[in-house]
Amino acid sequence: MSIVFVPKKLRGKAKVNQETIQRLLDENDQLIRCITEYMQKGRAVECVQYQQILHRNIVYLGTIADASPDTMPPPANSSSNETSTPTVNGHGES
Repeated sequence: MSIVFVPKKLRGKAKVNQETIQRLLDENDQLIRCITEYMQKGRAVECVQYQQILHRNIVYLGTIADASPDTMPPPANSSSNETSTPTVNGHGES
């Protein structure tokens, strides 16, 4: 059972920490593997069930991310304006 299923009386009281997030990410990895396996076997009903759980987990993780302050650093491969040269009429400025 997904760790996202929390009884109503406990909702909003659980502390979200890195361990919980990592468990969800690991669970999502396993769900994707199961979905892929069932798709290859042509078992659509099982795929839909796992996709619903995966969707719920992803929405939950997105909600956590939206509610938390911007504490995560930007991705290492993000480009900045300093490395790109704007073009004017197809020619780079010097």
